[in-house]
Amino acid sequence: MSDRLTRREAGFSLLEMVIALALGTIVLGAAVQMYSQGVSATWITTQRAEMQQDFRAASDLLTNDLSLAGAGLGNGAAIQLPTSSTIPVYGCDQSGTCYINGTSVQYPKQGGTPYLYGLLPGYDLGPTISGQATDAVTVIYTDPSFYLDCYTATVASQTTVTFASAPSSTSCTAPSSGAIQTINDAAEGLTAGDLVLFYFGTTNVVAEVTSNATATTATFASSDALKMNQGSTVPKSLAYQYASGVTKTGYGVRLMVITYYIDNTTTPSRLMRQINGHSPMPVSESIVYLKLLYDLFNTSTNSVATGCQNPGASGDVCASGSSSGLLPDQITKISVQHMAMDSTLKGAMYTMGRGDQSIDLETSVCARNLTYVNNFNNH
Repeated sequence: MSDRLTRREAGFSLLEMVIALALGTIVLGAAVQMYSQGVSATWITTQRAEMQQDFRAASDLLTNDLSLAGAGLGNGAAIQLPTSSTIPVYGCDQSGTCYINGTSVQYPKQGGTPYLYGLLPGYDLGPTISGQATDAVTVIYTDPSFYLDCYTATVASQTTVTFASAPSSTSCTAPSSGAIQTINDAAEGLTAGDLVLFYFGTTNVVAEVTSNATATTATFASSDALKMNQGSTVPKSLAYQYASGVTKTGYGVRLMVITYYIDNTTTPSRLMRQINGHSPMPVSESIVYLKLLYDLFNTSTNSVATGCQNPGASGDVCASGSSSGLLPDQITKISVQHMAMDSTLKGAMYTMGRGDQSIDLETSVCARNLTYVNNFNNH
């Protein structure tokens, strides 16, 4: 009897305990690993979903602007700018800071005269990132939400324009009189840095607003950041219209000169969107590459050049045809060859050291206003 009780009180042997501990450790380790993988997968999925959402918002904004290139500029989609030794520029704000790779960009010239086109390619104008040169791109269209064209514009001096009651309905695009905003409307009114395209009969003039408008007057002082407001001896300047001695009356529309470029002065780099002479705003972080291709229609030969990297340049490389000597208003399609986003988030919440993701956009956009001009009006 006592012998049996002694054996019962002896418990597990050392070997049994070692085996039990080993099995328990294996099971616990497997459970921990499964939990860790689950947390990591959840974090990566969440990160990718957020990244895709940000990327979609940026790509939608870019492609929407590209599709509007030239809208409201007329059939030619090319506007002559002030002609002097000083060439108007884009990419700068009212502080004098220029952003496209740290500098300003001049408007292209045709026969020595600068022109504002519906679309301005920016081949290799962006920063070089990881050894790869990036592009910029600028689209121009008229602002469809601000009914400036419903006012009569009169050149009151070399630097001011007054706006009075609505002219004939042929220029006013407002759906009703109640929709017409005031010139100094808090949300839509003219502010320093805005660009206005004036129509004075058959004469078109682009000028930059240099101070916020009052209820009836906008100021276009000299030495503006974008070099539009040039002297009274410079053709196509506002001051030149006043110096002619003939009162110039017409109407105006606000231009939207919108430039997309990559800013790599911050970490991570980001896609920026600048409008006219205003400070640029970030569209999305972690955009690391932007390259575009263009299709053009040669109105002289009724032929096309497709997949062109630097349209119009003598050394341009195209998939087919040649764009040498062609102008920006002959562009009919813009292809986003690559717009790449890299996420550098590591999931610091769980210190997993994982989570790197990347997305690349490849799409084509028809600049329908330019396409209509080139493919239809010339037949």
